[in-house]
Amino acid sequence: MQGLVGSRSTVRRRLLAAGLVFVCSGPLLPPPPAQAAENLVFVSGAFRRSIPVADLEHLATTGQARGLLADVLALAKQNPATVAKLLKESITLPITLVSRLLNTRIGEALLVRIGQIVFPLYASGDSVPALRSAIILGLVNGKGSLSAISFFRAYPTQEMEVSIPALLNLMSKASSISELVRFFSESPLDGLKGSN
Repeated sequence: MQGLVGSRSTVRRRLLAAGLVFVCSGPLLPPPPAQAAENLVFVSGAFRRSIPVADLEHLATTGQARGLLADVLALAKQNPATVAKLLKESITLPITLVSRLLNTRIGEALLVRIGQIVFPLYASGDSVPALRSAIILGLVNGKGSLSAISFFRAYPTQEMEVSIPALLNLMSKASSISELVRFFSESPLDGLKGSN
């Protein structure tokens, strides 16, 4: 129990430090290198498997999977080249608008939902600030563009837990997620995308 409390305390200190660096440096200076996610830890009950982010980066760069990632893609009958394309795909968003949106009640609710699937290992209560930090710092580092890889590089803890049951639950409701994406893409916010 003591290790768990210490871990949460460490995560909170890192999140606070990343936030302070971001606020203090503003748009004038790029943020210094921060701790990034090194492993995605897939968890379901007692089952726990880690995939190094370096293997995901390798897949995105070369189109070839290695290690456990290669086995997972083979079992799931997924083409590594298709997954590599998804990992590299980026979305361009206005940093200021996204920052404001993530600090509204709607943004907070969205982060809470995502934070039930993805959160710092052993510190699920810190999911919202970790996600907010990774999205904003990822956009800043990418000069307004965010990909899965740049998100991982900006994530403020070394190990990101992915809850398999929560992920499967989300996948079963994929149609509602696509409706949400369509709502945002066809909304009046489109006119604000150019104003950083």
